[in-house]
Amino acid sequence: MSVLIVVPARYGSTRFEGKPLVHLKGATGISKSLIERSWDAAMEVDDADVVVATDDDRIKDAAEAFGAKVVMTSTSARNGTERCAEALAQIGKNYDIVVNLQGDAPLTPSWFITDLIAGLRATPNAAMTTPVLLCDADTLNAFKTDRAAGRVGGTTAVFDHSGKALYFSKEVIPFAESPDAIVYHHVGVYAYRPADLAAYAAWDETQLERQEGLEQLRFLANGAHVQCVTVDGKGRAFWEVNNPTDVPRVEMMLAQLGIA
Repeated sequence: MSVLIVVPARYGSTRFEGKPLVHLKGATGISKSLIERSWDAAMEVDDADVVVATDDDRIKDAAEAFGAKVVMTSTSARNGTERCAEALAQIGKNYDIVVNLQGDAPLTPSWFITDLIAGLRATPNAAMTTPVLLCDADTLNAFKTDRAAGRVGGTTAVFDHSGKALYFSKEVIPFAESPDAIVYHHVGVYAYRPADLAAYAAWDETQLERQEGLEQLRFLANGAHVQCVTVDGKGRAFWEVNNPTDVPRVEMMLAQLGIA
């Protein structure tokens, strides 16, 4: 079954302009751009083609400099999923599954993506699969700290007993007063079948996705089945780069993991 991994990246960002080109130091002190580190994460997945999708020449030039394949998409793409749909249409090759590995998630382990692909294969009625990770106390506290400080940090998810998504939010859901509350961190990776990706791109943007700033809510608002796949962190910390304050946190995690 053929797989395409798209790493969508845009330069403009309300919270962190130029984010894909910010440099992060790894365990050996080597500095790489965020887009290169996200590309490296994608390349860890076996038997998949990988491309960067962007509308910005600065990102294109940086990505090609470290050897990435780049597809230029339009400036009208409102989120990474629309950018993935454009990239797939431009490539013109038939793939069974398209994975959206967003360009701000360099700590994504390869097994998150392989579990996601397996989950989509096992759930034929799902339009999309996406990974969720049980929060440890430190991650839950980091979520709460960000919200208390007025920062938009990670995303949480709630789902039914079969794993079917009920909602995603930038708030901490469900309510979690106790430090040992059960909360799932949504990891911003998505796997789609090409037909469902094309359907998404044809739908209008919804109020929910605009308000939360979460592209996957367009699927839920249109009644599509989104399957959450619970992944095992295997003791690894996970965090995305959403704000400038996340850079030192992710650099610390890179060092702890021994990632150069």
